[in-house]
Amino acid sequence: MRRGATPARRRHDVGTTSTRRRHDGGRLGAVTTPGEVERTLRAELRGEVDFGAAARALVTMDASNYRRVPLGVVAPRDADDVTAALRVCAEAGVPVVPRGGGTSIAGQATGVGVVLDLTRHMNALLCVDPAARTAVVQPGLVLDRLREAVRPYGLTFGPDPSTHSRCTLGGMIGNNACGAHSVAWGTTADNVTELAVTTYAGTAHRIGTGWDGAPHGLRELVGAHLGLLRTGMPPRFSRRISGYGGLDALLPERGVRLAEAFCGSEGTLGVVTEAVVRLVELPPTPALAVLGYADESAAADASAGLLPYRPLTVEGMAEDLVGGATGGEGRAAGLPRGRAWLFVEMPDEGGARAVVRGADALDALVVTDPARQRALWRIREDAAGTATRTPDGRMAWPGWEDCAVPPARLGAYLRDFRALLASHGLRGTPYGHFGEGCVHVRIDFDLASAAGVARYRTFSEELADLVVAHGGSLSGEHGDGQARAELLPKMYGEDVIRLFGAYKDVWDPAGGMNPGMLVRPARLDENLRFAVLPATPFAAEVARCVGVAKCRTGETGGPGVMCPSYRATGEEQHSTRGRARLLHEMLAGEVVTGGWRSPEVAEALDLCLGCKGCRSDCPVGVDMASYKSEFLHHHWAGRIRPLAHYTLGGLPGWLRLIARLRAAGAVNTAARLLPVPVPGLARERSLPELAKRPFTRGLAGRPAAAGAAAAARAVPAGGGSAAGGRAAGAAVVLWPDTFTEYLAPQVGHAALRVFRAAGLDVSVPRTRGRVCCGLTYLSTGRLDRARKVLRRTLDTVGEVPGPVTVLEPSCAAALRTDLPALLPDDPRAARLAAAVRTVAETLEEYAPDWRPPRLDRAVVGQTHCHQHAVLGDAADRRLRERAGLVGEPAGGCCGLAGNFGFEPGHHEVSVACAEEQLLPSLRAAPPDALVQADGFSCRTQIAQLGGVRARHLVELLAEGLADDTRP
Repeated sequence: MRRGATPARRRHDVGTTSTRRRHDGGRLGAVTTPGEVERTLRAELRGEVDFGAAARALVTMDASNYRRVPLGVVAPRDADDVTAALRVCAEAGVPVVPRGGGTSIAGQATGVGVVLDLTRHMNALLCVDPAARTAVVQPGLVLDRLREAVRPYGLTFGPDPSTHSRCTLGGMIGNNACGAHSVAWGTTADNVTELAVTTYAGTAHRIGTGWDGAPHGLRELVGAHLGLLRTGMPPRFSRRISGYGGLDALLPERGVRLAEAFCGSEGTLGVVTEAVVRLVELPPTPALAVLGYADESAAADASAGLLPYRPLTVEGMAEDLVGGATGGEGRAAGLPRGRAWLFVEMPDEGGARAVVRGADALDALVVTDPARQRALWRIREDAAGTATRTPDGRMAWPGWEDCAVPPARLGAYLRDFRALLASHGLRGTPYGHFGEGCVHVRIDFDLASAAGVARYRTFSEELADLVVAHGGSLSGEHGDGQARAELLPKMYGEDVIRLFGAYKDVWDPAGGMNPGMLVRPARLDENLRFAVLPATPFAAEVARCVGVAKCRTGETGGPGVMCPSYRATGEEQHSTRGRARLLHEMLAGEVVTGGWRSPEVAEALDLCLGCKGCRSDCPVGVDMASYKSEFLHHHWAGRIRPLAHYTLGGLPGWLRLIARLRAAGAVNTAARLLPVPVPGLARERSLPELAKRPFTRGLAGRPAAAGAAAAARAVPAGGGSAAGGRAAGAAVVLWPDTFTEYLAPQVGHAALRVFRAAGLDVSVPRTRGRVCCGLTYLSTGRLDRARKVLRRTLDTVGEVPGPVTVLEPSCAAALRTDLPALLPDDPRAARLAAAVRTVAETLEEYAPDWRPPRLDRAVVGQTHCHQHAVLGDAADRRLRERAGLVGEPAGGCCGLAGNFGFEPGHHEVSVACAEEQLLPSLRAAPPDALVQADGFSCRTQIAQLGGVRARHLVELLAEGLADDTRP
């Protein structure tokens, strides 16, 4: 038996015999075998039915601390499929869990029976009525898709959780989600007018206002408990979300609002198949008042006093959150003075300035520029991930993510909450919807040890008491799930809890809908997802994926990269979260049983481009490219690898051999004339042309140097002085990466010209190709070979005398991050990593007074993924601006991604990635626009798919030097 399991909980597991029965009072019927259930579902449904290991592994977790293994996954096509699936499961006694985006933080989107994936097919916006300000939606529709569709009418859907780019309307209804603007527009329950619901036995209900469509016995139940509903419920405030907290909406004086009462039921009553939702008018010119306070308590105390101004939102955060979101530089976020802030959004600038005049704030500013507002709001929206690390770097977890108290009690509650944290030796970073008293926080619980789990339980019980003492709700918008349902009697009392049970039984008499949630709940300290993992560093890395699913967003535009393969395929297994879940289950060994040889994990990782976009775009910094390398290292250990691992993975060695034989011309000719593709490479691809003369061979003939310092003496690029008679400047090393050395030497020569013009003393190590960042070995998981190559590189270059400029972004990223990670005990690795610079960084740091040539042209192209994710491009943006390059390179990923696009089976995805942003930007560019791409892969993709030649930024600058006529 797993740690923390009980006999009752074991009856909740799915068996393979026909004798086991279900949990939830023992009212579920006998269970047929999983194979029989699967076969029956396949016969009855038009949608997909998948009981395979990969499908199950992908939904064992949501964004919570919990893990439950399902029997299978069903993706219904329509409401008829939902009815059929529920009927089959009810006849078999198999529980059902409806699931949307899987971003719930309390465990309610996990289950042991059949999971209904409502996002694959039931994701349509059925109609919009702008005059009535309503929309009809299916449950799998992502919130942002609805908002985008109604924006042309000047409308929006009021509730807007921070996961708006991937959460679904069905999930929002299930959790009664709120978001930042509920202070003005209410919760999801306040914005739903009608629901189509199918219950466990397959019965359809249409509910709205009044008793029409109610299940048999509900009216009688309410009539028998009018006094309890009127006087026994806790005082109502806007964020009383916990339990069936909307049950008093069924009182006659409140209009018998059935749909409102159903919201927040967390999939325990039935499955929503359609919803009619209200829309609200979108303010055309909202303004943001940012108020600075001395501390968090002062901000919290002030928030309730701002409500008479009728704000759209009042959000609060303190310096520990803002510092984490801005790399420890809260002032860099452009905030006013203070150590805590309130973001008060108003419909217009006049309202925002009125708030500033009336607020007793330490400092304040009003922001009207939409771009600047978005930048500030991004800090708040990313907090779901930012707050997963404490200021000292420890991981913090959900569980008590969204308690709420009446706004007037918020300051006192936060002071008590901070004291409770300290008494348990815990840390967390509160933030959230201060205008409604709702506080988000993730806490550095130890959920892997017995002592840590015991502390989690004790803290949870004491915090529940504290919330109730302040008149609050255990959940303020995300639901109770498994994390808090056990403690609901503290908030509601036993009489109301019994009424909740009776309410569920009216809707779900067999107890098959999401059992273990809200009533007759599972314990808060069982089914923890960490318990199944081995105590290894890799497992700890995999576990850091908390499931907030920013990788599942389908939005395009902007500089973001993550996750190109998911956006190309739309499949969960090809998202960063999906891959992390599969790795988690591989390490657990219960569902994915193949260990490091797992075909399910290998298939999911096969389409990972290694772009590292998740390293920067994922709020918790999951680095799937590194995880992939580790997996491939073990997966192919002791076995013959795919041919591409030897051809493409060993590219530096092959190129060095070809150069040594002076055979580049012959290879180029053969590549053009041979009718068969190169073994191990995609037949759709043509090989890039090799340079006939490597970069370093084209320099002045000097003996090869043993190290970078010697190279500086042996190969001075500028002859010891700068052009134009200027004195020699700082000494920099120009790194001869593999791509520059053998495939694009013109980029290296352009860099020499630019650095010479900037007055830098440049040297190039003459190492006969013996320096390499190990990138291609890393991307194919040949980690032992990568370490050997990197040690040889360190031996060859010795101690670097100063900054090392690396022209190829992927090589620079590998040297800066992968080198010290692979050789942590070699101090030379850390020193070389710290010395790495891009061209723009080198010029900005070591030639700050140099004026680049004015190009004054439009520019399009691609920012390299690794530059975006690891190196950053702020210096490049400033350099382009100084050079008069107008416009921005495309975000996203070019799709070639080193060896990825050349490997067999990847061409379609590679092209799809390019078609997302890169190729459309090229087609829309002005005819005279310059095309910039610093990465060799990006330039190759642009040439092969776009038919144009792209150049490195340093090439554009070098070409501009000859045309620069400034005095």
